[in-house]
Amino acid sequence: MIPFSVLDLSPIVEGGNAAQSFRNTLDLAQHAETADYRRYWLAEHHNMPGIASAATTVVMSYVAAGTSTIRVGAGGIMLPNHAPLVIAEQFGALESLVPGRIDLGLGRAPGTDQITSRALRRDLNTDVDQFPNDVLELMAYFQDSIPEQKVRAVPGAGLDIPIWILGSSLFGAQLAAELGLPFAFASHFAPAQMMEAIAVYRQRFRPSAKLKTAYVMLGFNVFAADTDDEAQLLSTSMKQAFVNLRSGRPSRLKPPVRDYEKSLTDREHAILDQVLSCAAIGSLETVRSELKSFIAKTGADELMITSQIFDHAARVHSYELAAEARKYS
Repeated sequence: MIPFSVLDLSPIVEGGNAAQSFRNTLDLAQHAETADYRRYWLAEHHNMPGIASAATTVVMSYVAAGTSTIRVGAGGIMLPNHAPLVIAEQFGALESLVPGRIDLGLGRAPGTDQITSRALRRDLNTDVDQFPNDVLELMAYFQDSIPEQKVRAVPGAGLDIPIWILGSSLFGAQLAAELGLPFAFASHFAPAQMMEAIAVYRQRFRPSAKLKTAYVMLGFNVFAADTDDEAQLLSTSMKQAFVNLRSGRPSRLKPPVRDYEKSLTDREHAILDQVLSCAAIGSLETVRSELKSFIAKTGADELMITSQIFDHAARVHSYELAAEARKYS
């Protein structure tokens, strides 16, 4: 029985707003804590009308203050958008506020489009290829300060904050293996290289002071409901979101649409076929079977469950059913 965790984009639904999204996020985190999920991660995305978690550390602080045991993390912070010292200070503050409950996942993508990426850059020389060096710089700020050190993270220095490397390709797998850090793969939206990335990470993993053996967490979509038909209907909100995003028209999370896929082009079907290769859609028994198969196929050490569902109560119920399914997966 491997651990399950939650990935939340704090979705802004059609007709809703960010304030409601944040209230829903906290409510879901509290339910997840009760249901024995291990972590609650929020993701940094920018200029996305349907995602409210752009100021990731702020939302993390809100969730951490409203919960008591579940780990709260970033899945992830897009490090090219930030100075490593700033992230060290922010996460040092979070760890100081809720000791032993903060995770820091790091990604090298900007989490947005190219125009917005330029608006986010901390200087004109920012380069995603500097990501490994930025990770090392950030890790150094969490080490104990030494007397001659000119720049310190206050708070941050000397704090034990778990760092994860995120990825959707082989790059992240290689870096996580080289640094001896846990690896989280974005198979919930970019599963193409999942199996190869897992193999590369495990084969090349070097034990470190932070981690003795390789540890893989995989993103996985779950749309669970009382019946298979209801779950299929609920999943159409996410399907619309993916098709719209990949077609260059990102939107707020839309209400479910019956028979949505009948209206799609071959290209749009192909988009969904790839994404849904790492998904379970259905009743408790259906989801349990799909989870068991996915875990057996990948050997995942942990799953990060995401459920982009329009109705908040249905979303909470989906996570409750996933937690129930976990007991026999």
